[in-house]
Amino acid sequence: MSNAANVPDTAPRTDAPDLVRDELGPRFAERAAAHDRDGAFVDANWADLREHELFWMAIPRELGGGGAPYAAVCDTIRALGRACGSTALAYSMHTHPVATNVFKHRRGDAGATRALEKIAGKRLVIAGTGANDWLSSSGEAVPVDGGWRVNAHKRFVSGAPGAQLFVTSAGADAAEGRQVLHFAVPFATEGVRIVETWDALGMRGTGSHDVMLEDVFVPEEAVVVRRPAGVWHPMWDVVLPTALPLITAAYVGIAETAAELGRTAARKSGAAAASQVGAMDNALVTARLALDDMVRRNDDHGFAPSQEGTQAILARKAIATTAVEQTVALAADLAGGKGFFRGHPLERMVRDVRAMHFHPLPVHSQETFCGRGALGLDPVEAD
Repeated sequence: MSNAANVPDTAPRTDAPDLVRDELGPRFAERAAAHDRDGAFVDANWADLREHELFWMAIPRELGGGGAPYAAVCDTIRALGRACGSTALAYSMHTHPVATNVFKHRRGDAGATRALEKIAGKRLVIAGTGANDWLSSSGEAVPVDGGWRVNAHKRFVSGAPGAQLFVTSAGADAAEGRQVLHFAVPFATEGVRIVETWDALGMRGTGSHDVMLEDVFVPEEAVVVRRPAGVWHPMWDVVLPTALPLITAAYVGIAETAAELGRTAARKSGAAAASQVGAMDNALVTARLALDDMVRRNDDHGFAPSQEGTQAILARKAIATTAVEQTVALAADLAGGKGFFRGHPLERMVRDVRAMHFHPLPVHSQETFCGRGALGLDPVEAD
């Protein structure tokens, strides 16, 4: 589909943020409480996103996607977060591996180009692991003829019930030492199964279940990265500056709606609530500034990967995390006792934004990571 009437299909798609705000968002907001109450995956929202081809908006036009600029993708996720945090977060988990491949495609990576063509051509949705595996991946890959035999238990696979392609990694022994292999397998592959374990405090509609890989054959050509286990690798200097603004956008969107609800509640108290409203708005401005600068630094996939750039993104993510949590907590205080009851949107948002801490890196880990970098040390100690 094109952006809008009379807009050629060759133009970059920029309509998605308005589409979410004006049409899809109100629909998703109405469904959010039920998904939270039942812990059920946001499948109806997924169907709407698929119908409007938002899963492929970031893929270049010439490869079959919408060609949306990186900032427009972030704005779309932010708009989703204003309506339903679970939908925004699960969608960002599909979007960031797509965006990473866009970055690589622009630099002539033929494998990334083929991957994007396949995702767009077959209209695939991705779920994967990343931060949960971090530097030393769980699972075991054993070499066999033509590829690898993989056994692994993967956790926190957001969007798994609505995905067709699983992007993950596993450890493997090699002559040069322990390695990590990154690869993609279809969920329909024999030996891949979803175990419905997701029953969490917040983000309950993300369907972040466990995925088991049991004697799964992964062909050699499916392995896109090999790296030493337990040590920093330059691939993270591409992945984190690409992924974290998209993920952060989901939470800033939640904070924006929380602040609106807080202001509405505060009007009943008048001047007595002014100081608390001011503090809440300051926190929201901080979160927005941090996100805006993350997007600016990405430069529509134009950034040059470096440890310094990764440290800058991680610092801004940590700042945004604290500011988002402060915004939502202050909004809940302004709502008073009614915001303490299950079913109130602010009660859900307080729980949802707790998940932001777990994306790389938690604040205490970020401080150590960036502090080591400032001292000229390797960013992480080898496992």
